[in-house]
Amino acid sequence: MENAAYIGLSRQMTLRRELDIAANNIANADTTGFKVEQLLLGTEIGNRARNEAIRPGASFVLDNGVGRDFSQGSLEQTGRSLDFAIEGEGVFFRVQDGPGEAYTRDGAFTISPEGELTTKGGLPVLGEGGPIVVDPAQGAITVADDGNISQAGLTIGRMDLARFDTMAVLSKDGDGLYRNASNAAPIDAAGAQVRQGMLEGSNVNPLVEITHLIEISRAYERASKMIENVSELSRRSVERLGRST
Repeated sequence: MENAAYIGLSRQMTLRRELDIAANNIANADTTGFKVEQLLLGTEIGNRARNEAIRPGASFVLDNGVGRDFSQGSLEQTGRSLDFAIEGEGVFFRVQDGPGEAYTRDGAFTISPEGELTTKGGLPVLGEGGPIVVDPAQGAITVADDGNISQAGLTIGRMDLARFDTMAVLSKDGDGLYRNASNAAPIDAAGAQVRQGMLEGSNVNPLVEITHLIEISRAYERASKMIENVSELSRRSVERLGRST
């Protein structure tokens, strides 16, 4: 295979990955707290198909991983007392996940039979002193903008929010969770506010993502056509060489 065909193939591989990411963005356009993703591309210098010493290496398209846009999504009123949204970018609810912690922007919480405030997946939501525990018999809880939690007129705790200097330390997990993939410690989420009775919508723009899907499809077709042209040129070259001998 010629070098141009190898390069075209490397581009097709990244386009297939881009297609999966764009489709996933569209599928999560209505997912609470979802952050839009995009493929990060780079260049990799590799050996040529015919590695002659007088020729430089070929530049291939490289998949450099997935980047996420952590910008604020729109806040939607639900009226449910256990729904919460964070107003402030790069700030997360802290939840307990086994011996460690996870982070989420999905504030659709519930109360467990033990009285713990939990995520939809059953993970305890953390306050400043540990898991937040309420007494269902005392009625609904009230959460102020600063995260202070009150029940029956008494303060029972405070939601513990987390912010990171660099969002790249977070790796995506299932159920709208992120995990700290480094040794970086979360910092104080000063300035962030908690909105009770609201949820943060996805920051996906479906129109942009559908347009991107069309662009990906056309780019894939162009790469396929280039590979076909290179293959056809090679075939004709071989035929002419055969006739000249």
